[in-house]
Amino acid sequence: MNNPFDLLIDSYLDNNVGIDTGFLSERLSNGLQQNIAQLQKDDMMQTAGIGNEMVKDAQQKMRGDKIYWMDKTHANIFEQEFLQQAEDFIDRLNSTCYTGINGYEFHYAVYEEGSFYKRHKDQFKNDSNRKYSLINYLNTDWVEEDGGQLLLYQNDEVQRILPHAQTAVFFKSDEMEHEVTQAHRSRMSITGWLKRV
Repeated sequence: MNNPFDLLIDSYLDNNVGIDTGFLSERLSNGLQQNIAQLQKDDMMQTAGIGNEMVKDAQQKMRGDKIYWMDKTHANIFEQEFLQQAEDFIDRLNSTCYTGINGYEFHYAVYEEGSFYKRHKDQFKNDSNRKYSLINYLNTDWVEEDGGQLLLYQNDEVQRILPHAQTAVFFKSDEMEHEVTQAHRSRMSITGWLKRV
């Protein structure tokens, strides 16, 4: 019997981009959406910057999303369930691909109408700990006209992915250039990195 994480891993091995349209259950996806809505209501989301703490640029024009870092100590059952699923995925990735991942970080991300993130890679120039990027989308009834597509640049080709709820996308942080096109409605996701520290 196949492991539930094998679709994401196998599609990554086939194409350098893993995609699983059912990585999150509908219940978990809906619960995480509700948590983001509460974080927004409580004014907990913060404008994202570029770079890590050593080189952070608060005045940047590269990205316009707002974020909130996840933590297992937060008293939210859906957040804890998501992070446990991420840990289980890492265990499967390490056992099948010998990646040596021993850490992670994830945050909620909201792109309000008009926001975008220009073409970039996910690894810092002064820190190579991030090995893989894992993005999970939380948007119901998303259509092409809503914008906010993930564009992945590989071998002179561009792959476009709509940010549909329950979908996960997985790729190497230091290799895959990508961007988020301008969103025409509020766009929610959980973005994170699997690390070797």
